[in-house]
Amino acid sequence: MKKKNLSVKKKIHNFYSKKLDDPRIKRIYLNFKKKLSGHIKNSFCVAVSGGTDSMALSFLAKCYSIENNKKCYFFIVDHKLRKNSTFEANLVKKKLKLFQISSNILTIKKKKISTNIQSFARDNRYKLIINKSLDKKIDMILTGHHSDDLIENFFIRLLRGSGLKGLISFDKTKSKFKFDDKIFILRPLLDISKKNLAYISKNTFNFNVNDPSNLNDKFLRVKVRKLISNLEDDGLTLDKFKLSLKNLSKSNFAIDYYVQKNINDNSNYLKLTKTIILKDDFLKQPDEIVFRSFSEVIQKVGKRNTFARGVKVENLLKYLISSNKYSKKTLSGCIIQKVENSVIIFPEKSKNSSKL
Repeated sequence: MKKKNLSVKKKIHNFYSKKLDDPRIKRIYLNFKKKLSGHIKNSFCVAVSGGTDSMALSFLAKCYSIENNKKCYFFIVDHKLRKNSTFEANLVKKKLKLFQISSNILTIKKKKISTNIQSFARDNRYKLIINKSLDKKIDMILTGHHSDDLIENFFIRLLRGSGLKGLISFDKTKSKFKFDDKIFILRPLLDISKKNLAYISKNTFNFNVNDPSNLNDKFLRVKVRKLISNLEDDGLTLDKFKLSLKNLSKSNFAIDYYVQKNINDNSNYLKLTKTIILKDDFLKQPDEIVFRSFSEVIQKVGKRNTFARGVKVENLLKYLISSNKYSKKTLSGCIIQKVENSVIIFPEKSKNSSKL
């Protein structure tokens, strides 16, 4: 390596180590490092939006990659949903380069979207990053989700009528976007508040992009953010919220135990035909146990990335419990047939069965 390059490298390493002298930043970095422990084998990547959260994450990830000699990729997604999105993506790339961070811009194909805009952006952002990660043989994607997001997602799902499992699902530090993904999503900042991440962003790179949608009342997330702000005035704290979440998680764990017990005790899997036969007692358990057990069985036989929609599962269960007919139904790539006191579920091959 040339002397000039060595000098630049030393200078940039000094920049990061000097910033870690700040007690507040160092405390957050040590927490971040602990969350990554045991998860990063070789290389990893960071999803960068340009907001204060992802800029703080970029700083922490760069520190970690320098300290542990790990290759870290930084992916910026241009979602093409705002007029200035391409300009902003290039600006973020340029700013990161000033701090010796090389990044790639991934572009979502421009599409006219009138509903579920944020959901569309989120799903396509993950798809692009996951595909790029597969190319680079990366198995861990770091995102900037923080404690404020944890509370917001809880209330959003509550307003949408989610059950217990849905309410607590975002609490996981490590998860997959889809069931069959080979890549994990790691959220190492779930214990850190947005205020602390804004502090890191300001006192390190001193740059972030402001997303105008964060102030737009037409988005449910913005409405929920305002609701939480009011609740904080009435005494809602992260510690109180996490205590409630912990109690809900215990209840969910207990339900999961009986779901697996129901599947193990009251169903048979025929490997040769990839068929599952449900015994009479399978459908005689408490409603939530039956619902979750049946959803898991359908997902397994149909080999789908996600569970079937709740309302469709409920309608099919009502039919199976109340009907003595022998007609077939289809759902999520499965054919479901009631035969006397048993239910047979096998992969769908024909289109002759009545659909739900």
